[in-house]
Amino acid sequence: MKLISPSLLVLGVVLNALAAFQLIPATLAMVLESGNHAAFFTSAAVTSAVGTTLAVIGNHYRTSNLQPRQMFLITASAWLVVPCFGALPLILHGDGLTFTDAVFESVSGMTTTGSTVFVGLAAMTADVLLWRSLLQWFGGMGIIGMAIAVLPFLSVGGMKLFRTESSDWSDKSLPRTQQLLKHMVYSYMVLTLLCALSYRGFGMGWFNAVNHAMSTISTGGYSTSDNSFSQFTSLPLHWIAIVFMIMGAIPFVLYIRFLRHRSLLVFADAQVRGMLAILATLAVVITGAVILERDLPFAQALTHATFNIVSVVTTTGYASADYMQWGSFVIAIFFFATFLGGCSGSTSGGIKTFRVQLCFTVIREQIAKAIHPRATLARRYNGNNVSDDIVTSLVGFLFVMALSLTILTLILAATGLDLVTSLTASATALMNVGPGLGDIVGPSGNFSTLSAVAKWVLCLGMIMGRLEFLTIIVLLSPAFWRR
Repeated sequence: MKLISPSLLVLGVVLNALAAFQLIPATLAMVLESGNHAAFFTSAAVTSAVGTTLAVIGNHYRTSNLQPRQMFLITASAWLVVPCFGALPLILHGDGLTFTDAVFESVSGMTTTGSTVFVGLAAMTADVLLWRSLLQWFGGMGIIGMAIAVLPFLSVGGMKLFRTESSDWSDKSLPRTQQLLKHMVYSYMVLTLLCALSYRGFGMGWFNAVNHAMSTISTGGYSTSDNSFSQFTSLPLHWIAIVFMIMGAIPFVLYIRFLRHRSLLVFADAQVRGMLAILATLAVVITGAVILERDLPFAQALTHATFNIVSVVTTTGYASADYMQWGSFVIAIFFFATFLGGCSGSTSGGIKTFRVQLCFTVIREQIAKAIHPRATLARRYNGNNVSDDIVTSLVGFLFVMALSLTILTLILAATGLDLVTSLTASATALMNVGPGLGDIVGPSGNFSTLSAVAKWVLCLGMIMGRLEFLTIIVLLSPAFWRR
């Protein structure tokens, strides 16, 4: 019981917070008289009851210091259990959604993947649309907290490089952890408010502005229409989305530092500079290709090229156009961009910019050693020493990612899906991007026609990607459960 008591306590707190969030669309459903208020109130009551029970049990058996095994268990159990309760309103609201589809939508929302099984979003009730956006916003907060306070402590995939005082979960540092996470939530809320006001100021209605602000800052990508962001024709709105998608993909620790030091120099970070360089380069290349392929005006080509590549790299998943029509060269760029991701400590998924940069650092080191075998080289990143165990962790992360992609692709292919759909659906789930490629799961399609087996496999893939793969693998190891 001592092993799982911290997990029960954390689950209890998180479930009660989720229940409070469920009261928001419940209230909206009452105001609009949509008939869905009972589903949301019932979901909130069940979620709170279970959460309170778990919290009481966990608190009774709580321990003073958390061990690595307990941290792994807390992280994995939260992302495996909480989405099931997030699916309750979708199951109970009476539109005939299956249990599998409801869980898929909830997992996709909370992991901020943005893949959807819903069709006809424009005709859906406002409370359900709001709940989808709240799922992403709620999940985004958990993602940032995990990236700041948990993964560096567990040294997952080279995340040890970003260890701060928040990564030490001893009693001594706990007040610092709580203060840091409080500032993180404050920054998250302020960015969401600024995004909503910006959308509204340039012509978006209040409901759309609030929903899209939540899914933009969380880099989730849920929209209020099947047409995603192409429902808005205003180019300034697209550029506002571009700016805030990038802001959602920037490490939130930098916003906290900005609040403390009031200096923009805190954003002169190696990750941020690297991500912006990648985005700028790809946007220019795709703009040129789109002009040649589709003969679009420059402003329109630049806007849509930049919007969609930023959406994919930051793993937001919005689409302002069907880039499957832009030619094979552009499609290939979007496929490989699916794996890049934003910065560590942000809401975005993917490999993350720092890992891409570390790979090039290691490659340069190997080239230099091949030329000068006896040379002693300093391996540094963003002012920090890069130890051998960080490189080992990075290699392990990349191998497990590639192995997971292979296995998921083979399983999906075994369900009867074509290779493009199987490969890109697996990639978009593991990288938490949203749309894949092809007619079925591409930017103009969705995941509704996939089999139940495929949806459950993709749910596992989305959670594995959000937990940086190794967290789940550790739990499956027999050694983890030995005393």
